[in-house]
Amino acid sequence: MKERLNALEVALNNEMREHEFYKVNAQRTKNSVGKAMFDKIAAEELEHYERLKQLHERWVKDEKWPETVPLKVENTQVGAILKKLVTKAANEPMGDADDLRAIRTAIDFEGQGATYYARLRDMVSDSREKAFFDLMANIEHEHYVSLKETEEYFVDPVGWFRRMEKTGLDGA
Repeated sequence: MKERLNALEVALNNEMREHEFYKVNAQRTKNSVGKAMFDKIAAEELEHYERLKQLHERWVKDEKWPETVPLKVENTQVGAILKKLVTKAANEPMGDADDLRAIRTAIDFEGQGATYYARLRDMVSDSREKAFFDLMANIEHEHYVSLKETEEYFVDPVGWFRRMEKTGLDGA
């Protein structure tokens, strides 16, 4: 139990660190796509933190996986934000080098987060624990994919638009 509680404490610290990172970058960027992306992920990371904190408190108190911790967090909408805003962003400042650095740092965070939660999922036997950590791994992976999309948009917006048109992901 101690090892899993320690892992949960690491996850708590990571979620709060990531929340702060996204908030700082949402305030810093002048690009509305980057701002919306960072704001949304910051809110989702805060929700993850709160859910993990609740889980940790109950686990410490009861000395077992709690029966009543909801195994659901709000579904991520990060990818939808990118697709919606990018069509409106043609006449505004593009992302700058700091934005791209922040996106790439965030990609690393989310990739590591997905791997971390998958590892927690794989080391437990309780089906409720597995389901919770699988959910967290999947959400972090969705963030990763959305941030990779954002990186592609910032690096090559024309290519990104072409790909969206070809794949029909632009809503047309």
